[in-house]
Amino acid sequence: MRRQPIRTQRMLCLERVDVHPVWTWLALIGVVIAVALALFGLPPVDLHGPLHRLGIMDPLCGATRSWYLTTQGQLREAIRYNPAAPIILGATVVACARAAVGWATGRWVTVRVSRRISLPHMVVLVIAVAALEINQQLHAELLMAPWRR
Repeated sequence: MRRQPIRTQRMLCLERVDVHPVWTWLALIGVVIAVALALFGLPPVDLHGPLHRLGIMDPLCGATRSWYLTTQGQLREAIRYNPAAPIILGATVVACARAAVGWATGRWVTVRVSRRISLPHMVVLVIAVAALEINQQLHAELLMAPWRR
């Protein structure tokens, strides 16, 4: 009996159209925000929710300061405020580079992932978000302090 080969789908492929336009536009908006932070600094308005004032940090706490510090080349300080934010900013820049190549060549690099998240991947995701939340809560004093630059 001859075995049938396992069919696998390529994870990276080229498309004639952007099959992820929402992510492309979100990335472009993110880069505009990063450039604005680099040029003008942090916004003069308080972006914190009510739980922040009670000392309860969320995983995104410190992300604006972290993006600003990343754009200023202060990666170590940026990671203190939010270790996930520089990674998200890097992914944003990569997505914008993908868009630039796609618009210039008419070929879009597409990352294909399963719509179903496997249990091991879900566990890793939950652990990562929980670790980020714990990290942010441990740095609540830093994150609640007024910005002094």
